[in-house]
Amino acid sequence: MIRAPVRVSVIGWPIAHSRSPVIHGHWLKTYGIVGNYTRESVAPAELPKFIDSLRGGERIGCNVTLPHKESSVSLVDEPDERARRIGALNTIWRQGDRLLATSSDGAGFMANLKDHLPQIDVSAAPVTILGAGGSARALVDELLRQGAGQIVIYNRTLARAQTLAAHFGPLVVAVDTVDLPARLAQSGLMVNTTSAGLNGDQEQQLPWTHVKPEIPVADIVYTPLVTAFLQKAQATGHPTVPGLGMLLHQAVVGFEKWFGVRPVVTQELHDIVARDIDPDFRP
Repeated sequence: MIRAPVRVSVIGWPIAHSRSPVIHGHWLKTYGIVGNYTRESVAPAELPKFIDSLRGGERIGCNVTLPHKESSVSLVDEPDERARRIGALNTIWRQGDRLLATSSDGAGFMANLKDHLPQIDVSAAPVTILGAGGSARALVDELLRQGAGQIVIYNRTLARAQTLAAHFGPLVVAVDTVDLPARLAQSGLMVNTTSAGLNGDQEQQLPWTHVKPEIPVADIVYTPLVTAFLQKAQATGHPTVPGLGMLLHQAVVGFEKWFGVRPVVTQELHDIVARDIDPDFRP
């Protein structure tokens, strides 16, 4: 048990929406640890100063969310191999007088996926990822680690998808709207990583009729709990994987680094956070 108070924060701009304090607050109480976990609004211009303050201040680390995941990599002393490959991080902890960091988004996604689909084999058929931002990069990295044979990236801006594909090599390909139907017909998993949930024109461009009904569809967005994207998938008969579990599982790594206990993601925690997002939530 931690005897002295330990202070940790999640930083972003904005940050009021973050549910991380709910997650870590639950674990602190569950494991009887004296500590606190708070939200800190950090403007981009203030990021270097904040990160530097972790070297000798009260905080022993932080979680990092948008828009700081990529810009924080150059500000820490030792981003691990995963953070360097992705070019982004979400977890920083102090070790001695040095700041170490990693990204747990990919591992969080995979843990959530396997919670919902224990038998899934990402190597069995191509995986289609919608979006080409930082979260997509983390998922591509993890899927390749898990043996994915091919990953197809579709993004509203083709050039950005091409940049992501080029970063990870020949197993990752970018496609445009014309080629998307044929790629979806071969897909074994489709994942949305766009915060907009494919609204408006982009949703109209998604050819759902080409996606086999048995193909799982996942979303990393967790607000609302069931996004419009997942509602569409459910309406067309697909098994779906909501994004909340990814948020819960990605938090495990940081908590263990800061507080010395590896926490467990439970149904109780899921329901607590779900009710915080939607007071009308019922298990």
